[in-house]
Amino acid sequence: MADVNPDALKMFSFLLFSKLEGAVTSAMVHLGDHLGLYKALAKSSSPMTTAHLAHSTGLHERWVREWCYNQASARLISFATSPSTPPSISDDTFFLSPEQAAVLADDHHPAFGMGMFHRLPQTMNAVTRMPESFRTGLGHDYDSHGPEGAVGIERSFEPWTNANLVDTVLPALDGMVESLRNGCRVADVGCGAGGAVLLMARAFPKSSFVGYDISTYALDRAHQRLAESQLGNACFADPRVSPLPNDHSLGLVTTFDCIHDMTHPAQMMRSIRESLADDGTWLLVDIKAHDTFTLNATKNPMAPLMYGVSVLSCMSSALSTPDGAGLGTLGLSAGTAEQMARDAGFTRFRRLDVDHAVNAFYEIRP
Repeated sequence: MADVNPDALKMFSFLLFSKLEGAVTSAMVHLGDHLGLYKALAKSSSPMTTAHLAHSTGLHERWVREWCYNQASARLISFATSPSTPPSISDDTFFLSPEQAAVLADDHHPAFGMGMFHRLPQTMNAVTRMPESFRTGLGHDYDSHGPEGAVGIERSFEPWTNANLVDTVLPALDGMVESLRNGCRVADVGCGAGGAVLLMARAFPKSSFVGYDISTYALDRAHQRLAESQLGNACFADPRVSPLPNDHSLGLVTTFDCIHDMTHPAQMMRSIRESLADDGTWLLVDIKAHDTFTLNATKNPMAPLMYGVSVLSCMSSALSTPDGAGLGTLGLSAGTAEQMARDAGFTRFRRLDVDHAVNAFYEIRP
C-alpha cells in the first residue's frame, strides 16, 4: 500500500465529513420548513431571540435554539451580533435576509427551494430499498415515495412554473400563444399534481387540456385541485386507462421534467408524435445535462447531487420495470433528446432561450 500523505488525508477526511454535514443540515432544513420556523422568521420585522421564535411557533425553546445554531453556522439563516459585548444565550437573535426569505419561506417566489426538502424523509428512506435494487436491477416508481413525495414535487416545480410558463415559456414557442387563444387541444404528459394544466386552462379558456400521470397520489391531488378551481376545460387521466390520442389531433404536448424518469421514453416520444397534428408542437422541458460523465462532473457543480438523486429517485423510477431504459437525472442531454426525437418521427428541434437554473427547454415539431 502506498504511503499516506498526512495533509492529503486530513483534507480528504474534511471533504467526506462535509458531505455528512450537508446531509444533516438538509434534515434541519426539512424541519425548518415543516415546523414553520422559516416563515416565522420571515414574518418578523426584527431579529428574533430563540425564546421569541419558539413562542411564535408553539415549540420548545431549547430545541429551537439548537436548530438556529445549526442553520446560522451553516449560513442558511442570519444572526445579529452585539456591537459592544459578546451576545449571551438569552440575547442571540436570528433573522432572514430578503434572499434567504425568498428561497426558504416564500412559496410563491420563483426561487422557492423547499420542495425537495419537503420530500427529504421519503427520498432518504429509499436508501433502505437500494441494496435490493443494486442486486436485482429493479427500481421503484414515484408512488413508492408516498403522498408526501407527490407534494414535494408539486412544491419543487410550481413556483417557477407559475411565474414563467404563461408569460415567458409559451410565448417562446412559434405561434403557440395565438393557437391557444383561438382554441386547441393540449396534453401535459407527466402532469404531476396538475399545476401547469390548471395554469394554462385558466389563461386560455378556449383551449382544452388533459393532464396524464401514472402516480395515483399525484392524480388524486390533481383531481382535488381541479374541483376547487371549477375550471371546465381541463381534466386528468391515467394513460394506462385513457391513453394519449393517436389521431394527430393535438396542437400542443408538454412534458415537464419527466421524460428522463420514464421506463420507456422512446415509446412515449413516438406516442407524442402520433398525438400531434403535423403543425403541432411538443414542449420538452428536462434537466440540463452534458453528453458525457466527464463533462457533467467538471462543468456542473451540482453533478454529485444530481447523480445521487438519480439513484434514489429518477433512475430508480426509470428502472421500475425489468425493461426500463434507466436514463436517470442527467441522462437526457440535448444531443440525446434530439436524436431520440428524430427517431420518433420529429424533424425540427430547437433549444429555447429560457433562463432556468436546472432545466433546458426545447421546441420539437414534426
